[in-house]
Amino acid sequence: MVDPRARRPHMPGYGTLDADEGTGLLPWSWAERRLRESHDYWLATELPGGRPHVMPVWAVWAEDAAWFSSSGRSRKARNLVANPRAVITTDNPREPVVVHGSTLRVREESALERFTGWVNLKYGTDIPVAFFAENACFRLTPTSAFGLDQSDFTGSPTCWEFPSPA
Repeated sequence: MVDPRARRPHMPGYGTLDADEGTGLLPWSWAERRLRESHDYWLATELPGGRPHVMPVWAVWAEDAAWFSSSGRSRKARNLVANPRAVITTDNPREPVVVHGSTLRVREESALERFTGWVNLKYGTDIPVAFFAENACFRLTPTSAFGLDQSDFTGSPTCWEFPSPA
């Protein structure tokens, strides 16, 4: 399990505590739980020319990353081929987790088998591995993340920074 460094974000004008105030940083386990339990996610990629492109996706949080699939010809897949940086968010606006990272297209059969098992378990489906192999499966490895709990809006905003892969 990744142990990212937590810090309070600088959010002037929002009424939140300053970076050097308070002790209410959320633990990474709080964010991971929401990443695992979210049913739907929003994926943001970059269109040619730099405009944002946001689409809903099914995803799973496993092995310290967000895994999702798409048609290989979809706009989001083509965007990720051109620029692997992306953002994925959970579906609960009251306890959001926003993960910034870099994607990698997954082609290894054992990884596709694991992904297929996770998807089928989470969503109650019976999708064959071949479906994901024929389409595009991606793994988004986090570089940073943000979360907050609406019940403690002023004290809970937390940013996490992840160590660079070796």
